[in-house]
Amino acid sequence: MRVAMLAPIAWRTPPRNYGPWELVTSMLTEALVERGVDVTLFATLDSMTTGTLDGVVPAPYGDDSSIDAKVWEFRHLAYLFEQADQFDLIHNQADFPAHAFSRLIDTPIVTTIHGFSSNRILPMYVEYQDIVHFVAISDADRCADLRYAATIHHGIPIDDFPLNLTGSDDLLFFGRIHPDKGAAEAIAAARASGRQLHMYGIVQDTDYYDREVRPAEDGVTITYHGVVGGEQRLHALGSARALLHLINFDEPFGLSVVEAMACGTPVIASRRGSMPELIQHGVTGFLVDNLTEANQAIERIGEIDRRTVRNAVADRFSIDRMADAYLALYQRILGA
Repeated sequence: MRVAMLAPIAWRTPPRNYGPWELVTSMLTEALVERGVDVTLFATLDSMTTGTLDGVVPAPYGDDSSIDAKVWEFRHLAYLFEQADQFDLIHNQADFPAHAFSRLIDTPIVTTIHGFSSNRILPMYVEYQDIVHFVAISDADRCADLRYAATIHHGIPIDDFPLNLTGSDDLLFFGRIHPDKGAAEAIAAARASGRQLHMYGIVQDTDYYDREVRPAEDGVTITYHGVVGGEQRLHALGSARALLHLINFDEPFGLSVVEAMACGTPVIASRRGSMPELIQHGVTGFLVDNLTEANQAIERIGEIDRRTVRNAVADRFSIDRMADAYLALYQRILGA
């Protein structure tokens, strides 16, 4: 089976730091290669894979301001689709623009829908749902107007996340600094609990950061560390009493939630979006509806067994499970 894996070009695949779509694309690509699938990864030319890397985009537009996102995205798409007949299947991880080529080729397309930035993009999904095979990353993110081939939760490399059975007394915020992700709510909950809060993530909304995060920073009770990777990232995820994920939107998945739990860190999350699919209330964390419940959950977090948290992720959110589900979908589409 020859698969063309179409990655986004905002960041390198895999990303150096931030880049959840690119990260999932990389993890799936590598797992498929391990299973003997002939995968060509179409990504920025600084990307890395054990499969075949191909492409024309010299660098991610998130790293290099000289790369015009619209111009290079169309170069990226055209380069792949001009050679579509060389592949048995195209797996699109790069949102809706690829659908415009779907009726011009015979090669089947799978699109993983990583989330809807706005309902305004729905026409590029509704129009092509009879020809493109859509995959939801959670049942919560399914749109009633679309037909889906499957729901496949993301998987992570469990063994890359060391289990920390002790954690600490400190709380963790790990995500984009943006109103959607609930940084202000995490600060409020931490202050009410009297516990320290360590914050990590890319600043995506500067005004929000200046208004809600910067004034709270004192380096003692509230500390913003910026973007982290490697061992520092793993330490942050595993060394907390709990991850505060008090989101203000219906999140399609939430990789940081699963990654923290893989380290044994329970999660206190808003009961929104995919969170009830990821978190087993009272077992791997708590689902809450307001700040009062969040603070009650912080005090109850000692009831959660960190090894149980880790085992739940290993059972439900491994790369192997994700890769096997996608491979089964490919085979079903191709009649193999």
